[in-house]
Amino acid sequence: MKHARILATALLVAFCLFSFPDAALAQEGGESMSAIQFIKYGGVIGYFLILISVVCMGMSIERGIGLKRDNIVPPDVLTQLEQLFEEEEYEEAMNVCEGQPCYLTNVVAAGLPKIGTGYENISNAMADVADFEATKLQQSISYINFLANLSPLIGLFGTVTGMIGAFNTISTSATPPTPAQLAGGIQQALVTTCMGLMVSIPFSIVYFYYRNKVQRQILEVASIAEELMERFKE
Repeated sequence: MKHARILATALLVAFCLFSFPDAALAQEGGESMSAIQFIKYGGVIGYFLILISVVCMGMSIERGIGLKRDNIVPPDVLTQLEQLFEEEEYEEAMNVCEGQPCYLTNVVAAGLPKIGTGYENISNAMADVADFEATKLQQSISYINFLANLSPLIGLFGTVTGMIGAFNTISTSATPPTPAQLAGGIQQALVTTCMGLMVSIPFSIVYFYYRNKVQRQILEVASIAEELMERFKE
């Protein structure tokens, strides 16, 4: 499934990023920084970024299920509607739409009461509902984008607070501070920035994929609804 592949890709990117401390932060003749140490250096802000990543993952999985084509355009429902339209059983078609609400049936149900009043009225009624349904779909993935964009800013906040701590150590120390005394603030500054990017990069990929998928689904529903109602054009 496509949504499974994109989530797997995002997870792979996240894994590679979170493996960065072990692979890239090792010093010659020294020990590499473990993932636990890396997270610990992030402090409270680092743990908050981990929480955001968990929330993003949960929303990504939920949207991967919710945006399946069978939930937007159920094949059995579409087959029923096409058959009922061919038989001109429009009341029964309305019953099907009301009994199995989804994006497609909500749009078609808006046009059914307008049958006999002209194709333009049918089209306008469906367009209004289609816009509403499209907005709901777009909003459902917008939170992933919001958190993906927010994460680097939270990481930057950690950078600023870490550097403030380091400079405070310098200004309040009676003697020149040692590198070890400055390391804590500098580590927090760099680690929180890195963690913010670790969250942002994979979930920006997820959002990009879902945004394109939603656009395709909007166009598909509009095309199906127009095809069903095309018979009422003068």
